Amino acid sequence: MARSDAPAPYLELLAGGAWWTVGSGVFDRGTGTVVLAAGLGVTGGLVAAVRRRSGPGPTLSTAERNRLLRMLFVTVLLIAGVSAGLAYFDYAELAGPVACALVGALLLPLSSLLGARSTVLAGGALMLLGAAGALLALGSAGDLYPLGLVGLGAGVVLWVAGAHRTGLLDELRGHVRG
Repeated sequence: MARSDAPAPYLELLAGGAWWTVGSGVFDRGTGTVVLAAGLGVTGGLVAAVRRRSGPGPTLSTAERNRLLRMLFVTVLLIAGVSAGLAYFDYAELAGPVACALVGALLLPLSSLLGARSTVLAGGALMLLGAAGALLALGSAGDLYPLGLVGLGAGVVLWVAGAHRTGLLDELRGHVRG
């Protein structure tokens, strides 16, 4: 259920901005700068809307915060280790899609911590996006598919998930109908 008192309300929004940054890095300087600026603008706008709507949001308890930090730490270690292993075996083009799938896997247990079933859907979408990006990376030359498509796609998925969990989509739906 989307709500304005969601714990850690900026988590998906900022993660979406980070993934958008990864995806925008595949474009040339001019286009990449515009794409990056657009993504940072969307991230800033979403964060400002959530902050205006509900302030900083409720804080997690110490146990919940420690659990969140452990999950993030393990995910970062897995991404670093898998990326190094893929580079060692000359499959570095798979690092972005595999990282996306690992972040998607993180969202599954994170849903119980955040109290939002929509996080499971976002996690599944990121895992599918990672798998599709890996298939495209193996069949193409260049970074457009493995990093561009996966990075930008993951950014959008995470923005939508964060907007839903914090109630922004419900508010927008009410404005469109009203």
